[in-house]
Amino acid sequence: MYRVFEALDELGAIVEEARSVPMTAGCVVPRGDVLELLDDVKDAIPGDLDDAQDVLDQRDKLIGDARMHADTMVGEATAEADSTLAHARSEADRVLSEAKSAADRMVAEAQSHSGQLLSDATAEAERIGSAAHREYESVTGRAHAEAERMIESGNANYERSVAEGIAEQQRLVSETEVVQAARAESERVIDAAHAESDRLRGECDVYVDNKLAEFEELLTGTIRSVNRGRQQLRTGAGVHDYAEHVRRGDFGTGMAV
Repeated sequence: MYRVFEALDELGAIVEEARSVPMTAGCVVPRGDVLELLDDVKDAIPGDLDDAQDVLDQRDKLIGDARMHADTMVGEATAEADSTLAHARSEADRVLSEAKSAADRMVAEAQSHSGQLLSDATAEAERIGSAAHREYESVTGRAHAEAERMIESGNANYERSVAEGIAEQQRLVSETEVVQAARAESERVIDAAHAESDRLRGECDVYVDNKLAEFEELLTGTIRSVNRGRQQLRTGAGVHDYAEHVRRGDFGTGMAV
């Protein structure tokens, strides 16, 4: 192939160096040299063409082999991908089934646990309510008894004071020179008796009000504890604090009469 290009270069040089024909665009070239170069080109071209054809044939064979190999690899890769995809889908279905089973089991356990917690909370609330009611009855009974005792004592003091005042008044009435003083003393004694009776009644009312206020605080604390327990039950919290409140014995704090 190199000789072809070399001969063509020589032909070009001959044409360029040839003498021009006057009044025309033609030129005079040496016929023998040109024909010799053309023969060299003709002799060189067939061998080069055969070599080029061999290269082309080899190229086509390589391209065909490459295509076959590529098709084989694509088929194998496709089959492998299909197998991997099928295995992945099977594994995903298995994992999903196991997850659903675990979720169902956890939901059942949670429902059972919440039912137990609700039952325990209900029983605890009923027990606390019963204890609070008994405490209320006890405190109210003691308060009423103390109030009646104080009222009876006040009435007795009042009647005794009135009787003493009346006796003193009757005694003083017989003495004309001290009638005014006796009347004043009688009124003072009667007023003092009234004042003492009012004071005792007021102390009794304060005592009863204090006891009822203490019981109100107890009931408020109990209701607050029950509400916290119910809230913890809803949120799935741990041990109810109202049970701890009961174990500490807060119901008896400050309630002695």
